[in-house]
Amino acid sequence: MTAQSIVYIVDDDRELCLSLAWLLESVRIQAVCFTDVASFLESYDPDRPACMVLDVRMPEVGGFQLQEILNRAGSAIPVIFVSAHGDIRMSVRALQNGAVDFLEKPYDPQHMLDVVQQTLRTAQERFAQASRTRLLRARLDQLSPRELEILRMVIDGLPSKNIATRLGISVKTVDVHRTRIREKAGAESMATLVRDVLQHGLTLPSA
Repeated sequence: MTAQSIVYIVDDDRELCLSLAWLLESVRIQAVCFTDVASFLESYDPDRPACMVLDVRMPEVGGFQLQEILNRAGSAIPVIFVSAHGDIRMSVRALQNGAVDFLEKPYDPQHMLDVVQQTLRTAQERFAQASRTRLLRARLDQLSPRELEILRMVIDGLPSKNIATRLGISVKTVDVHRTRIREKAGAESMATLVRDVLQHGLTLPSA
């Protein structure tokens, strides 16, 4: 089952925060409000597809600081910045750091809905991609040292005959290993497994 998406709203203006949450929930988008960064960090679930509407200026820890915290933690959550005192330099900084948009308060409700809906689609895609990467990583971790060795050679483009010669084993034995590798990885073929490893940017575990 696909986890339900959620929008985190982090804004010290409680009324605006609740108003936006109501707007989103009116179109069946789950939203939760936080008026400070600390409470958000306590509740944030990285294992759920989400996006965040984040105010730039807040007491103690501001929006840019939170963005940096999330970036350092490797979070892929898409961020929509909002500010009542925005300028070009501020918006450029936000976008350079990975924000998907920068909206000035007061924002148009329909425009905000459009941006959030598009951003949630992006979040779902990122979440699905990350889930596939984790699954493939877990499956590769189950390979034996010899299977990892052979998979590395397959990725390098070596045919079974060359692998057999290099390892001093028969071609039939290589093909048996290839079949086991494919089955453990849950791949339709070795070609699709190689493609997936490369597309996900995975480094094979040490043998």
